[in-house]
Parts: sequence; structure tokens; C-alpha cells
Amino acid sequence: MSDATLAAPRTSLAQRLKSPVLLLVPAVLFLAVIYLLPLIDLFRVSMSGPTWSTHFERVFSVPLYWESLIRTMQIAFTVACLCALLGYPTALLIHRTRGIAQILIATAVILPYFIAILIRTYAWMVLLGRNGPINKLLQTLGLIDTPLALLFNRGSVLLGMTAVLLPLMVLSIYASVARLDTSLTRAALASGAGPLAVFWRVLLPLTLPGIGAGFLLVFVAGLGFFITPTLLGGPADQMFAMHITQQADSITGEGFLQALAVVLLVITLVVVGVAGRIMGFEFIWGGGKLGDGTPRPVATAARVQAPRRGFGMVLADLLGWPLLRLMGLLPAGWGRWTVRIMGGAVIVALVVPIIVVMVISFSKASYLTFPPPAWSLRWYEKFFSDSNWMNAFRNSLLIALLSATISVSLGATAAMGIVRSNIRYKSALMLLLVSPMIVPPVVLGLSLYALFLKLGLVGTYLGLAAAHAIGGIPIVVVIVAASLQAVDQRLEQGAAVHGASPLTVFRTVTLPAIAPGLAAAVFFAFLHSFDELVLSLFLSSPRMKTLPLMLWADINYQLNPVLAVVSTLEVLLVVGGIILARPVLTRGKPA
Repeated sequence: MSDATLAAPRTSLAQRLKSPVLLLVPAVLFLAVIYLLPLIDLFRVSMSGPTWSTHFERVFSVPLYWESLIRTMQIAFTVACLCALLGYPTALLIHRTRGIAQILIATAVILPYFIAILIRTYAWMVLLGRNGPINKLLQTLGLIDTPLALLFNRGSVLLGMTAVLLPLMVLSIYASVARLDTSLTRAALASGAGPLAVFWRVLLPLTLPGIGAGFLLVFVAGLGFFITPTLLGGPADQMFAMHITQQADSITGEGFLQALAVVLLVITLVVVGVAGRIMGFEFIWGGGKLGDGTPRPVATAARVQAPRRGFGMVLADLLGWPLLRLMGLLPAGWGRWTVRIMGGAVIVALVVPIIVVMVISFSKASYLTFPPPAWSLRWYEKFFSDSNWMNAFRNSLLIALLSATISVSLGATAAMGIVRSNIRYKSALMLLLVSPMIVPPVVLGLSLYALFLKLGLVGTYLGLAAAHAIGGIPIVVVIVAASLQAVDQRLEQGAAVHGASPLTVFRTVTLPAIAPGLAAAVFFAFLHSFDELVLSLFLSSPRMKTLPLMLWADINYQLNPVLAVVSTLEVLLVVGGIILARPVLTRGKPA
């Protein structure tokens, strides 16, 4: 056998080892072992009764659980509808404003999105409380004599969940609106169509994909909610996820507890699966389709000029003319002022609760009241001098740093592998990497508990950091992949042609180009872990308390301004992170 024959396989092997596809291996293995296997085991345990369906029959035969499941879907659907109704004018308001006003409005939407759900819910508890600003304002105006019971009912649950999930809807719709070709609306106006007709026949049909993506994301997130309903709702507002956390405290819940989690997971996956078939699974990560490395036929001019009529166009034809006749009776300025008023109301609802909590943190009163009777730093002194709070803060800080390290190491390399490789089924791999975003946290926490208990990781820094990294990896992958797609590959190819090794190309060309995105990914992975509550409820121990767990305990048992101090400090942390991430968040923004 000749030397050339022997050299060929060695060369081929060397080229494969340099392939970007290998960068996917660490993240895929990590998620397979610590994410997919526990979920598979959850299914196995749920079928461990006398028959495989024993525990599931109990779930659907006991009225408590069946009614709770129906209630959960009703609340999630209602919240998604409210978010769509309020989110659309807000997205249009952001799109139509310019300069510093646009920056301020966009920040007012983005800021609450990155603040912990627990803190945003706490803010609404303060706002709706008996001594809260709303009751005091109504009393000052003479509309009521005694404070109203605004908390612990279905209305407060819907309000709180809508406020928490609304930024997700606004960002989804805005991404769809920002991609529109403005020449379409100008052409419609030039053809004699009024502003309202342009909205119904042009703008709304073309932005329906963004509305649909936001609706589904909000609905799926709402299915797994239990923090906000627990704090703002009453006994008649119990969500299905709350039963899982309650059953987790029962030793006799083995099998049935897993069945509850499997039911919630299956419903979530069915919704996502149906949506993926209709819209494409790209709605989960908010991106376009990833190339799979296979050549595609070139679109003909006829295909480009004659796009297929979509659902939005059909809906406009079926319902449009009667509505257009009614809307045509309204002055053209009504649409503009509707966007301003509704969008402005949403901005106020998102920002005011956070401002109220920050103000209360400087209160001298020993209870929650607004405005404060006097000003003091006593609650900041109490927070920084309390060993329990400081220990919880240090635990959260160390866990978040370790989790961010894991998330960025695995997520950034996986993003490189996805974007820079030419393998098939890129979208399927991307779906695997971001799928933890759609799994209800209570389901994930329950599935991880059994595995971590066997490995001795419950209540450890490594265990909590690894669990938090499951949700941190999708964040890193999405941000870094977006940054990589904005890099001109010709620069990398030019460096490689001149003899630079792949590592040198990455260090000298790619890394400087994606540095802002990588910095943003580090911060948001850190923040995700720092704020994580649900997984910590399952995987912590009495000796391992994190800051969210301390907040959760105090909100449930005693409300005092120390909680406002913690909330204020986190808001400042998030503001710093958004400033850091601004180059990424504004990249690709239309001029």
C-alpha cells in the first residue's frame, strides 16, 4: 500500500476534526444527560403503577386536577389574548417613534422583561395592596371610602400575568413590524386607501406571523405559571403547576406526581408541535430558518412576484369589508391616537410598579405603604447587615457565576457549530438547544430532582449551577448565533487563506466581532441563574438558600421593605446589563 493511500485517510480525519460540527458535541451531550434523560425517566416513573395508565386515570378522574387543568388553559389563553390586544399598539408605538423617545419607550418594555418574575409580581402586590397607590388614589379622588380588595382574585391574576408576559408579546410583534417594507404602506396610501384600510388590508395580515409567534410563546409560558397566581390569586385561581409543587412535598406522590408533570409537559409539547407545523419552529427562538447545507432551487421571478396568499389575507377578505365600512366612518386620526393612548397605558403599567417598589425601599415605615411617610436608609442597612440575606446573596452570586461559565462555554461553542457548519437538519439541532425554553420549569425541576438525588448534587453549588445552565444555554445560543450571523465570513476566509489556523482566525477576527454579543450572553446567562426560583425550590436544601428563595419565603410570610431593597438592587443590575447589551439589541435595526 502506497504512502499516498495511507495519507488520504489521515488527511480526511484531520479535516473532520477541524469541522465546526464538533463544537456542537459538548452542549448536545450535556443536554442529553442532564436534560433529556431526566425527562425520559419522568415518563417512565409516571407509568409505574399497576398499569401504565393508572396515575393518568386519577389525574383526569379527580375533579380537583381536571378542573385545575381546564382553568390553567383558560387563564393562559385569556392572558395571551390580552397580551396580543395590548402588545400590538405598543409595538406600533415603538416603531413609529424616533430618536430619544423611541429609545425610552423600547427600554421601558425591555427592562421589565429581564427583571425576575417574582419581583414584578411583588411590585403588583404593593400596587394593589390595601395601602397601595391605587387604593390611595381612589380614596383621594373621593371614588371610594374604604380600600378595595384588589388582590387575591381572578382579575389580579390576569393583570399580573399579563404585565409579566406582555414584554414577550411586544418584542415578538415589533420584530415582525420592523421587518416590513415601508414602501408597501406608502403604495397603499398613494392608491387612495385610508389609514385604517391600510392597517386592515396590509399591515395586520403581514404582521400576523409575529402576533401568532407572540401568542404561542405567551400561551406556552402561561401554562407553566404558578408564582404569580400563587401570590396574586385566591383558592379558586389555582393553576395546574401549583399542584405539582404541592405534591412534591408528599412522599406518597411517587408516580402520580410524575403523571401530573407529564400531563402538563405533553400539553405544552402538543401546542408547540402544532404551532411548529403551521408556523415553523423558528418562532421559539425568534429567528429565520437555518440553512441545512443542502442546495435549494433558485426562486423564479414568478414566485417572487406572486407570493402565496396567507391566512392573514384570507381573514382580511372574509371579515375585512364589513369592518372597513365601520372603521371608515371614524376620523383617520383615531388610529394614531389609539396607538398612542393604548401604548402609553402599557408603558405606564410596566414601569410604574417598578418605580413604586424602588421608592418604597427608601421608606422609614415598617410596613408597605406609598408614598412613604418619611425617608430612610434603614432597610438597606438591614439588608446588608443581615447574615441570612448576605449568605443568600453570596450563594446566588457564586451559583450564577458558575452557571454562566457553563452556559457560555457550551452555548457559544454550540452557536459556532450551528452557524459555521454545513450539516443537515440545522433547525432540528437548534430546536434541541433551545427546547428548555418551552419546558415548564416545575416539570424540569421535578425531573432533575431524582437524578440529582442519586448523584448527591441536591443542595450543592455545582448541582444548582448545572440545573440553571439548562436554561442559560438557549439564551447564549440565540444571542451568539445572531452575533455570528452578522459577521462577514469573507474576513474569516481571508485570514484562513493567508495561513491562519482556525484558532487564530477565531481569536483575531471572529471574537472581536462578536465580543458585544458574547458579553451580553454572559450577563443574561448570569442574570437567568441569579433570578432562578422554580428549579431552586426543587434542588436546594435548608443549608443552601439563594436570594430568590429568601424573597419567596418573605413574600409568602411577611411583607416588608427589605424586599423592595432587593428589587431595587436587581433593577440597577438589569439596567447595567441592558446598557452592556445595547449593541446587540439594536443590531440590524432598520434605519
